[in-house]
Amino acid sequence: MLRILDARTGEPVAAAPARRGLTRIEAYASGLDLTALRVLLTADVLVRALELGGTPVWTILTAPHRHAELRTAATHLAIRPFEDGRDLASGLGEAQVIHVVAEDTATMPSEGPLLTVAPAVWTAAEPGDDERLGRSGGSPRGGAGTGGHGSDAASDAPPDTATTAGEAPAPRSSGDQPPLGLPALLSDPTALRLALLSVPRNTAVRLDADGLGAAAQSLARWRRAVAGWARQPSRPVPDAVRVRLRAAWEDDLDLPGVLAVLRDVESASELPDGARFETYVYADRLLALDLARDLGSFA
Repeated sequence: MLRILDARTGEPVAAAPARRGLTRIEAYASGLDLTALRVLLTADVLVRALELGGTPVWTILTAPHRHAELRTAATHLAIRPFEDGRDLASGLGEAQVIHVVAEDTATMPSEGPLLTVAPAVWTAAEPGDDERLGRSGGSPRGGAGTGGHGSDAASDAPPDTATTAGEAPAPRSSGDQPPLGLPALLSDPTALRLALLSVPRNTAVRLDADGLGAAAQSLARWRRAVAGWARQPSRPVPDAVRVRLRAAWEDDLDLPGVLAVLRDVESASELPDGARFETYVYADRLLALDLARDLGSFA
């Protein structure tokens, strides 16, 4: 059963207390910045985790400003579409409402579990980083793009909190963040998604071009590997691996834990390639990183 930490009480609660009962997820975004995108991404992963457990979900976006731009950015990040009306859900017998908000939100919703998300800020590590991101076509610092055909030589390790993003002091508010340059960051949206998923949502993120480059390179390597594994006879996801994956994401959406399982599967010499393939495809139902994108290509 998926359990989340309710920031209102400090206690873990069931994300779906009623079996097969409709759960409404409401994401709150105060503006168009990286923290807002992290809130939307957290809501999206929560939706996917609930659906994998058989729970019907209704999602709402509450945003006082730049609503249309947020929806467009969410689409680029492979975030499930949000519904248009809150009132429609009230007649469907929803069992619970979960609110996904940034930690620095001034006014919190008054009822229902609160899932809070730490701030995320973009740091231009060197002069010209923002311009390089905008011109790279999804390949920060010359790394591979989401298509997986760039060089992978600079880093062979999947991104984690050491390579993708570091802990950062939380900004006073999302309004204190420097201009984000969303078109540049969204030039490689899947790498941005992976970079954000690689850090626990309650840890502040300071993301830079090196982090996006590492994420892009890891995606390229994983996609090539999945395409190669697909050429071998299929094998089921090993029971022990499936248990580890579900235990991670059902423990307050531990996405770094899910990614750690994938790294172990990648390097486990005793696993047949067909089982690796099925494991990555299964986990991608939650991660939405398009890991099977290169199927049929020459690995």
